[in-house]
Amino acid sequence: MIKLELPDLPYSKDALQPFMSAETLELHHDKHHQAYVTNGNKFIEEQNLSESSINEIVINSYKNNNAPVFNNVSQHINHIHFWEIMSNNPEGKIPGELESKITNDFGSVDQMKNDFINAGITQFGSGWCWLVLNNGKLEVTKTPNAENPIVHGHIPLLGCDVWEHSYYVDFKNRRPDYLKSFIDNLVNWEKVNEEFTKNN
Repeated sequence: MIKLELPDLPYSKDALQPFMSAETLELHHDKHHQAYVTNGNKFIEEQNLSESSINEIVINSYKNNNAPVFNNVSQHINHIHFWEIMSNNPEGKIPGELESKITNDFGSVDQMKNDFINAGITQFGSGWCWLVLNNGKLEVTKTPNAENPIVHGHIPLLGCDVWEHSYYVDFKNRRPDYLKSFIDNLVNWEKVNEEFTKNN
């Protein structure tokens, strides 16, 4: 039976300052993500789920409208991605092949960033905005609540959490400012490029 585990952050809690505070990371990782792990394991055990991978649990629970499992396990993989995709990287350079693909599919890097920010702003309530690969093409999408792009057959390359707990300590209700700060300063483009290269 699959057992979820809270991963350690790949950096210290103050490593993303001034763009994301240690207080935000402590609350978000240690409290919110831990709750998804705890509740996800409880529901997996109670329902005696036999899937062989976490992604399989997410896809099957989405198809079967199994909300207790889906909400917690999908948020678990969302957050693993979120921690790994961030670094303190103001004005970080996008590796060449990925930059070329972005320019080809969006017209420019600035257009991709604007689309990404707009997707996050217009996601009503809680959710995520994403840069995904969809049949070999880069697209910006948004998903409600816990939804991960894999349930739509997309490959997530870059996701940003727009649940309020992700930004309220640092930005209060200014979600647009948080999204601009994220895309300009907090993206580990080398990691995004790794995912792109692996799946392209």
